[in-house]
Amino acid sequence: MNRPLILNPAPHLPPAETLVTVDRAIAEIRRGGTVCLAEEGMPAALMLAAEAATDGCLQRLAEISGTPPVLAMSGRRAEALGLSCGDSVVLVDSGEQPLTAPLAARVANPVAAGAPIAGLRLARAPAPGWAAAAVALVKQARLLPVALTAPSSRLPAGGLAVEGRAVLDYARQSALALRRVAEARVPLADAEECRVVAFRPADGGIEHLALVIGQPDRERPVLTRLHSECFTGDLLGSLRCDCGDQLKGAIAALSAGGGGVLLYLAQEGRGIGLVNKLRAYNLQDDGFDTLDANLQLGFDDDERIYLPAVEMLKLLGIAQVRLMTNNPAKVEGLTRHGVSVVERVPHVFPANDHNRRYLGTKAARSGHLF
Repeated sequence: MNRPLILNPAPHLPPAETLVTVDRAIAEIRRGGTVCLAEEGMPAALMLAAEAATDGCLQRLAEISGTPPVLAMSGRRAEALGLSCGDSVVLVDSGEQPLTAPLAARVANPVAAGAPIAGLRLARAPAPGWAAAAVALVKQARLLPVALTAPSSRLPAGGLAVEGRAVLDYARQSALALRRVAEARVPLADAEECRVVAFRPADGGIEHLALVIGQPDRERPVLTRLHSECFTGDLLGSLRCDCGDQLKGAIAALSAGGGGVLLYLAQEGRGIGLVNKLRAYNLQDDGFDTLDANLQLGFDDDERIYLPAVEMLKLLGIAQVRLMTNNPAKVEGLTRHGVSVVERVPHVFPANDHNRRYLGTKAARSGHLF
């Protein structure tokens, strides 16, 4: 007998203190504040986001640490600046010129206006462990992956300290802490039988959504689509990508096929955030393809992780899926974490004059199957 999908509420568990602390650090970094990175309970370095820095912040950083601040940045951004390194994270100083907040902002942002950047040099190799945590924290704050840092043996009065290893493990722990927090019937134009289920990590971070369409049978592989949010494509109907077509097409296909699940994941711009995606669009207009634009900004070509999707499927009672995707990385991402992908269902839509190069890049450089 066909057994419909049953959404049982999960028990509410208190968040781990480390999750809460990293979430607070993310908020502090986003508003231009300073955070202390700690190792084994002891202060290791002070940091703030380069794009949000002021000269006053830089001066305080130097006064507290007694050391001139340097830039911690992703190896991708260092390579884009002409600093051959081959490392995932490096420390960079400004050479003979003073490191000012405007200079730090230009170093972080290839779209920023200003004089050409010259004189930068690698400050220390290999970078200390806290440098990787500094870059990870600004990424988690959806800011550019460059931080102003200074070693410190003390925590400023009222300062927020966070363990570097907790920062590096935050994305995984946040995904594992997802809980179902709300559910409602939301009839859609192409799927009148639809329920939207909201999932939130235990530290109160960003929510992900599931659209449960029809009555999917969890005893059989469930037709499933993983869809990363795309404000420009999904809401505005942008022609620069195929996201809007894929979202609407998936909803219609799930309804026509008797039911299924669409996971709407909060990972805009392949995980770099909406603001950084808009910056990448500027670089694309200057001639970079969609992957190289991300690399110029200092990000990997794809920053998404699929563990949140895996946890959402578990909470929905789904162990086997027929996955609607053209991206083999999604198949691998689910399979690696124990979800059985019994079939890849192609999900292709016609190109237009604005997204033809974008789709060609996905096929040629990201292995998408069209």
